[in-house]
Amino acid sequence: MVGSTLALGLTVVTLGAFAGIGMWYTRGQDGSTDDFLTARNSVGDRRLTATLVASVMGVWILFSAPEAGAGFGIAAVVGYGIGEAVPMLVYSKVGPRVRELLPAGHSLTEYAHARYGPAMYGFVVLVSALYMFVFVAAELTGIANALSLVAGVPQYQTALLVGGFVLLYTGYGGLRATIVTDTVQAVLVVPLLAVVVGGIVVVLGGPTAVYDGVAAANPALLDPTNAAGLQFGLALSFAIFGAEMLNQTWWQRIYAGSDGETVERGFQSATVLNGTVVMVAAALGIVAVGHAPGAAADPGVAFFLLVESAFGEGVLLAVVLLALLLVVSSVDSLFSALASLVTADLPRLLADPDDRTLRLGARLLTLVVGVAAIYVSLRARSVLRLFFFADLLGAAVAVPLVAGLYSRRLTGRGALASSLAGLAVGVAYFPDFRGVWTAIPLVGELLPAADPLYLSAFGGAAVASTVGTLVAVRVSSSTFDLERLSETGPTAMADGGEEASE
Repeated sequence: MVGSTLALGLTVVTLGAFAGIGMWYTRGQDGSTDDFLTARNSVGDRRLTATLVASVMGVWILFSAPEAGAGFGIAAVVGYGIGEAVPMLVYSKVGPRVRELLPAGHSLTEYAHARYGPAMYGFVVLVSALYMFVFVAAELTGIANALSLVAGVPQYQTALLVGGFVLLYTGYGGLRATIVTDTVQAVLVVPLLAVVVGGIVVVLGGPTAVYDGVAAANPALLDPTNAAGLQFGLALSFAIFGAEMLNQTWWQRIYAGSDGETVERGFQSATVLNGTVVMVAAALGIVAVGHAPGAAADPGVAFFLLVESAFGEGVLLAVVLLALLLVVSSVDSLFSALASLVTADLPRLLADPDDRTLRLGARLLTLVVGVAAIYVSLRARSVLRLFFFADLLGAAVAVPLVAGLYSRRLTGRGALASSLAGLAVGVAYFPDFRGVWTAIPLVGELLPAADPLYLSAFGGAAVASTVGTLVAVRVSSSTFDLERLSETGPTAMADGGEEASE
């Protein structure tokens, strides 16, 4: 095992370097709250693509993605990649539409309130905040586990260091600091990951030897028609799509792009890059089953077992530092997104606050979110279950939320009813927390058998909410003036978004 002192020292140096970059880049900039939250119209094609890639590449791609590949094979690899690529492709069209309809907006919750009113707004706030908060906690838990596994570093030390340094520069510089560090991280992480993958293939004897090793250990993993793999891969596609459409991280970057064309091109580039990176990471889980002792029995750390088997402990520590970069690149984005989710609504909730008050509120919210996430990461041991439940909520809400950008007839009641219908179907098949639902009198007896591969849960939630949305549009007698959304902005939230009949 690598020495914990060395591991901690390298961790501090790495984190300190990125905190320094973020604070140096934003030094002396005492901009508005709007700039702190959105970095509006300031990012060109390359940096937008870089921040989109870095923000999605959390440490989960070294844990969850290889675990899916090791457990379910090539079909899950493809499903994971598609699930991560499709939201970026959708945003390449939705992003310019959002900028067109809400040119002065900040957040998806602003849009939800202006378009659908307070009930749907409250539901969207709950779902989006829960998803992103769990994402932060899972990231901190993941890197803490990795350093504990490799170097015996106590988990609380890792969580406090990562959370503390990221809070330092996100609280100081806002989204601009996040984007500049994301750019550096993307430039480092993508080539380093490519080197690691290429090195693994070379050390194991080339592509043919890699394939033969997996085929000898578990040939079912290489079968693209494997039923379990197909079901799980499709379930991941529904889950990730729903969750990402409720991720404020992407809504912030819609406004950070210099114009609508830049946003479209940036998300299109991220479609290809994010899908490819995730598929490669998931495929390493398959490789690990054939070449790393213990990977089949413990797929959650398959990637790290593969690296240790191929290169030894020294390189393994370097890979953990790569994981550290991945954590920072996603956690800083999530801290900023969670703070902006609420701060953007303060002008409507407070009595005419000035810009200084709003900026202070944004920084305080960033601090509160960070401290709470660190605490949860230290206490929770079943973050994955909560993560899947947050994905389920996203799968139920995504289509009704986005449909309001295009349909004038969808009402707030219709969107909320469609979301709840999707959630009801998803919960009926959801295997986690099953004991909670079955303990409810009468309800437990009506529930169908749980789906351990999650396809009926995630797919059912998405399909049911989509059908509900189509029905709600069809039966609606109201129309909403989408031009009203242009009033949404820093201080224009007082009107709300109740349906208007014409």
